[in-house]
Amino acid sequence: MTSVLAADFGGTKTALALVDESGRVAGKQKLSAGRTLASSIKQLADYARAARVESAGMIIPGIYDVKTGEAWAPNLWGMERVPLRAAAEQALGIPVAIASDRAGYVLGEAWLGVARGLEDVVFVSVGTGIGVGILSGGRVIEGARGIAGAAGWMVLGEPWKEEYRVCGGWETEAAGPAVARRAGMESAEAVVAASRAGDRNAREALETTADYLALGIAGLISVLNPETVVLGGGLMQASDFLLDRIRLNALNWTQPIAAQTTRIEMTALGEDAGLLGAARLAMKTYVSK
Repeated sequence: MTSVLAADFGGTKTALALVDESGRVAGKQKLSAGRTLASSIKQLADYARAARVESAGMIIPGIYDVKTGEAWAPNLWGMERVPLRAAAEQALGIPVAIASDRAGYVLGEAWLGVARGLEDVVFVSVGTGIGVGILSGGRVIEGARGIAGAAGWMVLGEPWKEEYRVCGGWETEAAGPAVARRAGMESAEAVVAASRAGDRNAREALETTADYLALGIAGLISVLNPETVVLGGGLMQASDFLLDRIRLNALNWTQPIAAQTTRIEMTALGEDAGLLGAARLAMKTYVSK
């Protein structure tokens, strides 16, 4: 059975593995994230020396322009675009399929997750930021320059605030830092813990954030008409406080016929979601051809 090399370059860690056509993950390795392109490519090349594969898939936390092969991933490699495809293929000597992490997540979900077999899926990742993977008609939507799905910049309404300039209105109001800010605590994790201990202020901060998440998700459902919206990311580990409220309010706000046919579900792929998405990307790009 054919295997591919899968690489998930995250903001804090690099995950590498071999993944076969059934989705079996083998030889998984987790490393601290490289902070230069050269260090990340070295991690990839060192792992690949013992791997007998003919193609690789890679996802990154940023923007990948398939036309130029350049990537913009400021959390990893700084604010400048880097020649990612050329560097990876030169180091490995095999073709490498590359996409944003949000694109990888939605591919993985439609392959082996709660959206298995579906062709119209939206994956909403909510953590420190917000990213959206879009599968429409079985095809990942990436836009003219790989920016499609940067949904943290969606406009939810007035008034405009200066802090929206940095990461957009939806992300400012609905990602993890918003939870901490509303509760006056150091982190979203602290807010979740306090809410579980009965702190009403913490619970209200989570509920308000869930309402903002619902607004954005309602817009995505109306515009994209997915069969399923899959929720993941660090903040959604508090799904016991968020999920039911998001479902109720998103479906109240969205287009009414779409509301009747769209499911909103939690991811079931866990920490391997990125690796499975990267592998699926390589398989769709090279193995199936």
